[in-house]
Amino acid sequence: MSEKKKNKKKNRVIMRSVILFLMIAAIGYTLYNNATAEDVSVLKVGDEAPDFKLVDLEGESHQLSDYKGQGVFLNFWGTWCKPCAKEMPAMDRQFEVFKDQGVQVLAVNIAQSEFEVQSFADQYDLSFPVVIDKTKSVMTAYNIIPLPTTVLVNPEGKIERIVTGEMTEQDIEGFMEEIKPE
Repeated sequence: MSEKKKNKKKNRVIMRSVILFLMIAAIGYTLYNNATAEDVSVLKVGDEAPDFKLVDLEGESHQLSDYKGQGVFLNFWGTWCKPCAKEMPAMDRQFEVFKDQGVQVLAVNIAQSEFEVQSFADQYDLSFPVVIDKTKSVMTAYNIIPLPTTVLVNPEGKIERIVTGEMTEQDIEGFMEEIKPE
C-alpha cells in the first residue's frame, strides 16, 4: 500500500473517531441535562402568579406582590424583537389611560444591557416601569419562550390570561380592561 493511501486511511479513521466522540458527548450531555433539569411547571390561567423583585431603569424596586389589588400587565420583551417594538407605543398609550384605574404595566426585558434597554425606553419615551431580568430567573419562573409574551395578572394575584405574540392597541385596551379592579 502506498504512503498516500495509508495517510488517507489514517485521516479517515481519525475523522470518524472524532465524529463518533462528538456524537457520544452530545448524547451524554442531553441525557445529563434531562436527568438534572429542574421541574419548571407550565403556568396556566388561574395559577398564582410567581412573585419576583426586579429593579427598573431608575433604580426603583418592583415586587409583583406589592401590586396586589391592582391588575398587572406583565410584558416580557427584548429590544431586538420587532413585534415588541411595534406594541410598546400602544402599551404606553393604554397605560396612560388605565394607570389611574388600577392597572400597572411592568415591562420585563430579558437579560440585555442597561444601555440597550435605556436607549430603547428613551426612543419610545416609555412612561411605565421597565425592569431587566438579568439572570432570566423571572423568565424561567414564568416559563417564557416566545417574545413578546404578556401575562395578565388580576388584582387577586392570579394569572388571568397568557398572550404570546404581538398585540394590537385594541387587544391591549381589552386586556387592560379585563384586569382592571372592580
